[in-house]
Amino acid sequence: MEKKLTEIFKWLHRHPELALKEYKTTEFLRKALLDAGIRLLDTKTGTGLIAVIGNGKPPVIALRADIDALPIQEDTALPYASETPGVMHACGHDFHAACMLGAAMLLKEREDKLPGTVKVIFQPAEETDKGANIMIKTGLLNDVRLFLAGHTYPWFPAGTIGIRQGAVMASADRFSVRITGKGCHAADPDMGIDPIPALGAVISAFQTIVSRRLDPFDGAVVSITRVQSGNTWNVIPETALIEGTVRAMKETVRGDIRNSLEHLAVNTAKAYGCTAKFEYENGPDVLFNDAGVCETAGAIAGEVGLKVEVNPPTMIAEDFSRYLKLAPGALFRIGTGGGYDNHQPLFTADPAALLPAAKFFAALAEKVMVKK
Repeated sequence: MEKKLTEIFKWLHRHPELALKEYKTTEFLRKALLDAGIRLLDTKTGTGLIAVIGNGKPPVIALRADIDALPIQEDTALPYASETPGVMHACGHDFHAACMLGAAMLLKEREDKLPGTVKVIFQPAEETDKGANIMIKTGLLNDVRLFLAGHTYPWFPAGTIGIRQGAVMASADRFSVRITGKGCHAADPDMGIDPIPALGAVISAFQTIVSRRLDPFDGAVVSITRVQSGNTWNVIPETALIEGTVRAMKETVRGDIRNSLEHLAVNTAKAYGCTAKFEYENGPDVLFNDAGVCETAGAIAGEVGLKVEVNPPTMIAEDFSRYLKLAPGALFRIGTGGGYDNHQPLFTADPAALLPAAKFFAALAEKVMVKK
């Protein structure tokens, strides 16, 4: 099993595909599942799969893996490095897919002893925040009573699992503000209404939301990531644009920040004689780990020989949170070593962590199925 999972992982790593283009990945996983005698559901999603193991009856537990890669040029010098220029599995989705495929194979070996059903989701397009909704909209997960997932973590060594109850990953929203004034010649600023000073004031005002409007113990981030105005040196432009992101660990804080952003944008622009168009787009929700599942996971980790560490919270988001609107669940950090963070060219995941993680998820799925 260890050799098989390592080979699967290395094949996936060599053949990364971007979101919604995971055709070869999907077919590779489809064949591996069918070769193992595992039944597949007809998702009609183009890419991605849902496999089924068990008696087809409740309770139904789901394991989720994501399968898309990132537009990054790999620089690891691994013998199984990406063979696709400019595309790389820099977030460990190749590891996730191989791990959950291993868990599916282990569960298949015990299929006649399972008291219910396990659905294994191989989800496309996690990096674009589209994949979870695609799989949910199939309606094939409506009977799931508990969702489980894992994510590579380079700061824990192989053989380690990170577990934390409660909020573990932030919500992630996008905002934009377009400020409109009146363009004119730069030599005659009194003939127009310059949106750039208004833009600067809005940026400064936004920086006070977390530092002055929120409880210091409420984790949140407001980051302005794009500023754009004008196209030449001697013209005061008509408009100015800023974009950014909001991260929060509480849904109430998330809403408060949105309201503060809009209020400050509209009224600050008005004070400068400009107007502001504020837009806000909700992304993944706060990812909240079920306490009971985490307690069970801690016991299972010991049984399969994994060391348990406290999973640190992060302002990074995960669309796994969308499944948790259907039913409770938990996401765990899988120690994969490497020493380089996700989403960069030097990221690696130690394949030695594959089999222990697969055993963990297979055993956990069966255990929580009994409890359900």
